[in-house]
Amino acid sequence: MSPALRLPKPTATVRAGRARLRFYSGDCVELLTRIDPGSVDVIVTSPPYNLGVQYRSYDDRLPGDRYLRWTNEWVAATARVLTGTGSLFLNVGSTPVRPWTAFDVAAEVRHHLKLQNTIHWIKSIAIDKALAGTRVQLQRDLAVGHYKPINSDRFVNDCHEFIFHFTPTGRTPLDRQAVGVPYQDQSNVARWNSVAGGIRCRGNTWFMPYATIQSRERDRPHPATFPPLLPERCLRLHGIDRCGMVVDPFLGLGSTAVACARLGLDFIGIELDLGYLREAVTRVREALLVQKNGPPKRGRKGMP
Repeated sequence: MSPALRLPKPTATVRAGRARLRFYSGDCVELLTRIDPGSVDVIVTSPPYNLGVQYRSYDDRLPGDRYLRWTNEWVAATARVLTGTGSLFLNVGSTPVRPWTAFDVAAEVRHHLKLQNTIHWIKSIAIDKALAGTRVQLQRDLAVGHYKPINSDRFVNDCHEFIFHFTPTGRTPLDRQAVGVPYQDQSNVARWNSVAGGIRCRGNTWFMPYATIQSRERDRPHPATFPPLLPERCLRLHGIDRCGMVVDPFLGLGSTAVACARLGLDFIGIELDLGYLREAVTRVREALLVQKNGPPKRGRKGMP
């Protein structure tokens, strides 16, 4: 039985080869209860953090206890629909003045699922030439990525967020080499019998900068997004061949949907704000066009 049979008619549907991506406008807790138990393989999502972010259709300033009760509700709903070897990849951030937010959210998930991995999404990093090693051949110290500067004499700039990987039992098998990296020193390959093609596990630090944008309002109108590469890596780590159905209950601008469209995976996205949902559908369709035809050609002056 399809996990979407008891859902209402989707607000929009997009085809990506044989895959079907369905988009629903509404409350995620209510809609998740209409998905069959144990029918979703992977959930990749980022909920509101209750940090006062200016969303269009959601109050991000709930009293702390009410926010955690709501967190418990949607987490219970997601745990119910996951398969026994499913994965919940949960992206959560915080601020210097509210440093416990990510851990408070993770603690609520703990009531329902096991924490199997903690991944650090690195948005910006500085690498000293002297510490990189001679094989890297850096010509100077390197600083890459994007971050939001903090004007404070108390706090350092915040250049990372958490991706908590939760599973029902803590024993979900992963395809670690699917997001692996080549050994920098190939002499290390001979030391490990499990090495496949000179690739090692990437580990739990993932550098993924935001793409440079010209206009926040036009290019990234949602106030809290993650790049499509983040859910793509999560899905590959879980194992593409085991991603029968993917869900994002907080769709936003549709980064998880874009990743599923590119990978040809069935997807259900839920979003409270109809404007964000429509933008997500547009981005998915644009991503499929780029995948089919390549990026748009530009003239000599950079114009289409």
